[in-house]
Amino acid sequence: METIPYSRFKQYITEGLVGKLTIGPENINGTLKGNPEQGFTTVRVNDPGLVKELDEHMITYTGHYESKFWSSILSWVIYLGIFFLIWRYVMKRMSPGIGVISFAKSKAKIFAESETKVAFIDVAGIDEAKEELREVVEFLSTPEKSQKLGGRIPKGVLLVGPPGTGKTLLARAVAGEAKVPFFSISGSEFVEMFVGVGAARVRDLFSQAANQAPCIIFIDELDALGKARGMNVMGGHDEREQTLNQLLVEMDGFETNKGVIIMAATNRPEILDPALLRPGRFDRQVLVDRPDINGREAILKIHSKNVVLGPEVDLHKIAGRTPGFVGADLANIINEAALLAARNNKEMVELADFDEAIARVVAGLQKKNRVMNAQEKEIIAFHESGHAIVAESVEHADPGIKSPLFPVGLPRSDIPNSNPLRIVI
Repeated sequence: METIPYSRFKQYITEGLVGKLTIGPENINGTLKGNPEQGFTTVRVNDPGLVKELDEHMITYTGHYESKFWSSILSWVIYLGIFFLIWRYVMKRMSPGIGVISFAKSKAKIFAESETKVAFIDVAGIDEAKEELREVVEFLSTPEKSQKLGGRIPKGVLLVGPPGTGKTLLARAVAGEAKVPFFSISGSEFVEMFVGVGAARVRDLFSQAANQAPCIIFIDELDALGKARGMNVMGGHDEREQTLNQLLVEMDGFETNKGVIIMAATNRPEILDPALLRPGRFDRQVLVDRPDINGREAILKIHSKNVVLGPEVDLHKIAGRTPGFVGADLANIINEAALLAARNNKEMVELADFDEAIARVVAGLQKKNRVMNAQEKEIIAFHESGHAIVAESVEHADPGIKSPLFPVGLPRSDIPNSNPLRIVI
């Protein structure tokens, strides 16, 4: 079939050469008179006078309409399919728990026996807490020893202490010592915007733990989940309270003889729901407090194992200069000192690097460009001199570290007997 321009088609009509026509929505198909008949096709254009002209030349014509229903449906199905595939890909990339099927699955991270490479030797400065948890290790390792005399191991152990004291590390050490699987999850990962999802995740977590027994379930930041009910004067959070109720029910129905220990950590025990702390649930609380000077020294030794220290570095003195520091702070000091030594191209970490690291952690960055007038400098000099003189004068006080008046370690017999507050710089 020959494709011809519309102008030639109009010429064929005028000359009376057109036989029959089929007029479609986009094309016009027809035949030319002759023997044999020759077919042709042309593009239909907007020509209001075409039908009148065909009637004048007595040309037979018919109409043809093509239904686009199925083609339209097919195009929509293709677009929706592409959109669905993109949505599934994005949801899987965001989180494995956001998918439609796995919405109610627990988000707990499961560490196998070989993956928990932390033991009590890696935990220092909290000896009392370690002694309390050795019973848990013995029960998980040899449960028949505790059950022989009819004793019952505590069902839940709550680790309480300031941030950075090593509560999570201690829980992993218990799992490492007992050589059992370790389920780790944060309290905030239970609660979602959809009601019922948190309770389903609690059920799924305890179901997985029962299949892996003996094991440890560790819930970090328990206060995000176990906040006391009725504390919000603006109205309760139904999803959070349902999740807490499901946790209480699961702990009630969980038998310790199955070999599953529930551990949790919080630094705000005062806001926990009383139902969590009653006997039969979290019936043992272990205080993980800030370490003393000996504990700080032991923590510094652990974190400095892979650090090349100078011969003049005394970790006991550094521990004495860091009262109130927790394990995370001490680890940060070791790291800061190593970074400072590397920045200055040193072969080892020296005492001066620790001095600067402690000052940086305690007081922040050094303000080298701050402008001060003479009066401010004088006031600060008198104030800091008073601290140094009193520290050197009192018999049992720690010696000063940085003194503007005399070098560190000056014998007390050399300090002037006059009133130290009258000494002028």
